[in-house]
Amino acid sequence: QVQLVESGGGLVQAGGSLRLSCAASGRTLNRYTIGWFRQAPGKGRESVAAINWSGLSIYYADSVKGRFTISRDNAKNTVYLQMNSLKPEDTAVYYCAAAGRVGASDGEYPYWGQGTQVTVSS
Repeated sequence: QVQLVESGGGLVQAGGSLRLSCAASGRTLNRYTIGWFRQAPGKGRESVAAINWSGLSIYYADSVKGRFTISRDNAKNTVYLQMNSLKPEDTAVYYCAAAGRVGASDGEYPYWGQGTQVTVSS
């Protein structure tokens, strides 16, 4: 079982930045693809970014390309999502998930964190 914990969410003004972290307990993340997803109120969950175990295969949704950067530090068993130039439409609960495929939908990821709220004010 992989237990994931997200952190780093909060309230930020449009144009600001946040860095989300996804840490694991119980098992190393090093061999897993990790994805970041988000769900805004009244909307379905959408894929934001994903990174494979080596960091050599990365996916970004079109809506965040050039603004968000996913990275991982396997020594720290942590995956990061650096979010710059935030927009009000980025407001959502952000989740990390493990053991899927880069670019896959949420249904292919069996392990999930509890989510962290990101709110971007205009």
